[in-house]
Amino acid sequence: MATTERDYYQVLGLPKSASADDIKKAYRRLARQVHPDLHSGSKKSEMEKKFKELNAAHEVLSDPDKRKKYDQHGANWEQAEAYEQARRQAGAQGYGQNQAPGGEGFSDIFENLFKGRGRGGNGRGFAMQGEDLETEVQLTLAEVFTGVTKRMTLQEPVPCTTCHGSGALRGRTCPTCQGHGATLQPNTIEVRIPAGVQDGTRVRVAGKGQAGTNGGKPGDLYLRVTIAPDHVFRRQGSDIHVSLPVFPWEAALGAEVMAPTLMEPVRMKVPPGSRADSKLRLKGKGLPAAAGGHGDLFLTIQIVMPPSLTDEERKLYDQLRAIEHSDPRADLLAQARRRSHP
Repeated sequence: MATTERDYYQVLGLPKSASADDIKKAYRRLARQVHPDLHSGSKKSEMEKKFKELNAAHEVLSDPDKRKKYDQHGANWEQAEAYEQARRQAGAQGYGQNQAPGGEGFSDIFENLFKGRGRGGNGRGFAMQGEDLETEVQLTLAEVFTGVTKRMTLQEPVPCTTCHGSGALRGRTCPTCQGHGATLQPNTIEVRIPAGVQDGTRVRVAGKGQAGTNGGKPGDLYLRVTIAPDHVFRRQGSDIHVSLPVFPWEAALGAEVMAPTLMEPVRMKVPPGSRADSKLRLKGKGLPAAAGGHGDLFLTIQIVMPPSLTDEERKLYDQLRAIEHSDPRADLLAQARRRSHP
């Protein structure tokens, strides 16, 4: 994966002596502050960069093995590890400790080695791990609720059938693979994304990144999750909110109505005397929560009129109007008078 110029400990605001629990707590606290969904305009773009940087720092420092290598080598820990492996390989083949084949010192070939070039510039030399790749996958709220398996078609390298993976043909660069020893072929894979995934989460698919060179391992593929806006449901953390239209008589007298959820609709009771904007709660009908369990589904009462009134309905409303009621605008008018006559 790509490294960032800032020290990962600085990104998390922690000293190098921080415990694994300190790292987890700092990540969760900062993720809530810089999550792009909590910002808008130019601030959102800035937060997206910070959130990506935060995830990169957490990915390395939360892994004991990666953290140890990062503490030892700093931002170039991946390259330094590959360099050390190459040096050990050369030593095992009988070369001097600081000497590469042909008399070059390892310090002399280090830069060329990590530009992906071996001796002679043809890519054949020390084994190099492939780079990590990242792509975006968009989920619906229903998919976040249940988890989902996504089918993806990737372009993966396969050994060249012309040169049989050598990169050369009759002493010249292979015309089919241009000396790479492999050609790209489409391959469809299935990736399971767990329920309750958060917007901006990176899901790792091991070994599906860029191919390695000279027998090196392939990199990893990271799927960056985005959650599509929903026209019915609004997400707040693990809770879900939705408007529930009811007729005036249902709000006044109470009723049993069908209410939407992320899965199948459920039957629920609207209490008598329900007011507009009051909320009904369906416990556990929200999204999976990070701490376990599920959030809740909140339905906001929205009192609506029928699209048209029948003669019978009009008569009933006339009868209702004839009954003496207190003025529902009395408090509003009193407050307005106090403002205009202090």
